[in-house]
Amino acid sequence: MSKNLVIVESPAKAKTIEGYLGKDFTVKSSFGHVRDLPKDGLAVDVTNGFQPSYEISPDKKKLVSELKTLAKSAEEVWLATDDDREGEAISWHLKEALGLRDNTKRIVFREITKNAIQNAIKSPRTIDVDLVNAQQARRVLDRLVGYELSPVLWRKIKGGSQGLSAGRVQSVALRLVVEREREIDKHQSKSSFKVTAQFIVDGNKVLNAELPKNFATSGEARAFLEACIGATFTIKNLETKPAKKSPAPPFTTSTLQQEASRKLGYSVDRTMRIAQNLYEAGKISYMRTDSTNLSQEAIDKAKTEIETEFSPKYVQTRQFKTKNESAQEAHEAIRPTNFNDRNAGADRDQKRLYELIWKRAIASQMADAQLERTTVTISIRFANGTQLNTVAMVDDSPFVDTPKAEPQKLPTELVAQGEVIKFDGFLRVYLESKDDEEDEDSKGMLPPLTIGQTLNLGQMKATEKFTRPQPRYAEASLVKKLEEMGIGRPSTYAPTISTIINRGYVVKQDKPGQERKYVEYTLQRNQISETSGKETFGSEKAKLFPTNTGMVVCDFLVEYFPDIVDYKFTATVEKDFDEIASGRRNWQKMLEGFYGDFHKNIEDIQGSSGVSFKTGERVLGADPATGKPVSARLGKYGAYVQIGEASDEEKPRYANLRDGQLIETISLQDALSLFSLPREVGFFEDKPMVIGIGKFGPYVKHDDKYVSLTREDDPYTIDADRAVQLIQQKRAESVSEALGEYEGKLVTTGKGRFGPYVKFEDKYISIPRNEQLMNLTLDRAIELIEAKRVAEANKYIREFPENPAVKVVNGQYGPYLAVGKRNVKIPKDVDPASLTLEDCLRLAGDDPAPAKAPAKKAAATKATAAKAPAKAKAATTTKKATAAKKK
Repeated sequence: MSKNLVIVESPAKAKTIEGYLGKDFTVKSSFGHVRDLPKDGLAVDVTNGFQPSYEISPDKKKLVSELKTLAKSAEEVWLATDDDREGEAISWHLKEALGLRDNTKRIVFREITKNAIQNAIKSPRTIDVDLVNAQQARRVLDRLVGYELSPVLWRKIKGGSQGLSAGRVQSVALRLVVEREREIDKHQSKSSFKVTAQFIVDGNKVLNAELPKNFATSGEARAFLEACIGATFTIKNLETKPAKKSPAPPFTTSTLQQEASRKLGYSVDRTMRIAQNLYEAGKISYMRTDSTNLSQEAIDKAKTEIETEFSPKYVQTRQFKTKNESAQEAHEAIRPTNFNDRNAGADRDQKRLYELIWKRAIASQMADAQLERTTVTISIRFANGTQLNTVAMVDDSPFVDTPKAEPQKLPTELVAQGEVIKFDGFLRVYLESKDDEEDEDSKGMLPPLTIGQTLNLGQMKATEKFTRPQPRYAEASLVKKLEEMGIGRPSTYAPTISTIINRGYVVKQDKPGQERKYVEYTLQRNQISETSGKETFGSEKAKLFPTNTGMVVCDFLVEYFPDIVDYKFTATVEKDFDEIASGRRNWQKMLEGFYGDFHKNIEDIQGSSGVSFKTGERVLGADPATGKPVSARLGKYGAYVQIGEASDEEKPRYANLRDGQLIETISLQDALSLFSLPREVGFFEDKPMVIGIGKFGPYVKHDDKYVSLTREDDPYTIDADRAVQLIQQKRAESVSEALGEYEGKLVTTGKGRFGPYVKFEDKYISIPRNEQLMNLTLDRAIELIEAKRVAEANKYIREFPENPAVKVVNGQYGPYLAVGKRNVKIPKDVDPASLTLEDCLRLAGDDPAPAKAPAKKAAATKATAAKAPAKAKAATTTKKATAAKKK
């Protein structure tokens, strides 16, 4: 047995580290946390210092037992979990679960390299209890909020549905998305006219210029162009200034998530999974960090790489200062572990993310880009003594409402700008993207010009422009906003966004644009022409939209639990955690300060009959046909429109809202259109075609047969031609075609609900997606049949004749246990082929000895019965304590 046992979090990390430490070390993985608060019950003693009741996770009991055995036989145990609060807590839970001594050696490292691991072994420390307490405080606070607040949502929203939850950070993230949606809905687009001019210089070169401000009305814009007929345009001033661009700092968790979204299109969760794989493979430093620092060793390596790859003049080493006050400066930014390695990663996703990290880190240590910016002022001398009339002009601000128009004299100057790169510096490698990049930001070179030079006007345009609302949040821009507000930490962003999406509070989707007309006036050859064009606006890709449920939940929390969704309060809680981590604050007192008012508010609302079910109900008007009220509201199964009242003799009529329709913005007309289904769209073969929506979605019904509509088909607008096409397509798919015989039996093909197939001996075998049904031959069909037989023969890795209900199955996503009707996950470090029947039963939580099962069950029943009085007593004690507080 090895003298030393090293315990890490990840099996991939364990394999890498074991290769660096040698034969005296055994490295094992804990597969994350081994203990946690149980899923059932509060598991926090609020009357005794908020002591949590941890338990070993059911799927980790065997693993903990194995680690205990290894720890007892080892001379030294080293806890090597991640260097953050969560990692510190995992080490502490391991110490408690394995019964290790308090001074057990704890080692930390920010990258998985031989040098980093060996240095960590040379300088161990003990578990940092302050970091553990900070994590405990977060875990307990989140349990208190979720456990006590979620049932209030169940009772007060959607008629008692239990699909709702609330949490500190997720509730604030939801509020940001909801408030942005309402800002967009309130936005009234206003138009103004932007004037641009093209001057012809030296025969064929073009100088582009524009008025610094826009005209408020079309009449004023046209009047300006008329005044410019016959005007003289002269260069009044040329101002050339040197400028520079500096590189962005190396990635933090937040900036990596943002840039991977912009440049690679990755979701926040996907970015973190890929980065985790790169870290565990030893390719990058730790990917959960809010620091922009680089170690001196990393800076020296980057400098060497820049000198070798580019030249010494491209080197400009820097140490960035993190803006976030709570950032852990002892940590490093995300960087490659080896700057010589230009390409790393096991697959395309990893390679692309690694390249992004490499470029950003290298660019941060490269020289500034040296630029030359030129501003040209062009004076206008109007012909025929044109009067300088007073006009209304506005700033060109696309994302906000047009500022109030201010009276000004007719403008007499245009401005042109150009930029020349004198030395590319870090731009040779990398340029940071922005969330909303404007084409106007890129300015090219200007032709040769001199002061006093008269310019020849090619054309001048006044184009109608419209203000735009702030864009909806994408995952990356939401992370950026949360970070700016001091809400959440690097490890919380991805799970926060995943939670609000998985709960159905927010949907991530694209939005098609809409068309609108704009007017443009063009002055050319002393003539003014007017044209009308069309532009698409409002299109968005992969943005976060609140659902009706999300908006109702948000409004409920804002009304009754303002602290939970208050931005400053949530940011303050994060600072409290930071103070606990640094040892400046007691974690239990911090929780006590929060819990008293929160719990009282919970009790008041639960016991108040005045807080009724929140459905977001909105009365839209009256139904023209019946005169009955039309309302939209949230129900247990989603948002719907109702015509009539429950008290009416005639039952109300109901219709579900369509995807993307919101209770607070749907119009009466749109609501009434929802009742147009089922509708008849025409006849086919002398029989009606009816469009409706059923249990499995929208359909066309013909001759008592139902054909599903595709995702692209809108049941409210589909016409007869499309309905006929779907019916005929369904008929063609349902016709089986014989290919021939195999083993004396017929082989046929067809197309069903799940795609094209081969049918043989009452078995349906799917045809691969990259193959077409029309090109399928009998020989290829036989290959598919045989492949299916082989797959079925290999389906079971192990079977047990003594207990046929238990099998080790080779599933689509990996091996698993089938125990009766249950599927049980097999731990990653367990070889499925080596499992015995006893092993399988233990993993499934069953007793391997059937004769003793009833006794075990009886014992469990007794234990449960014994706990019941204790629970009741605890509940009574809590109620008494609460009553005492009220008094």
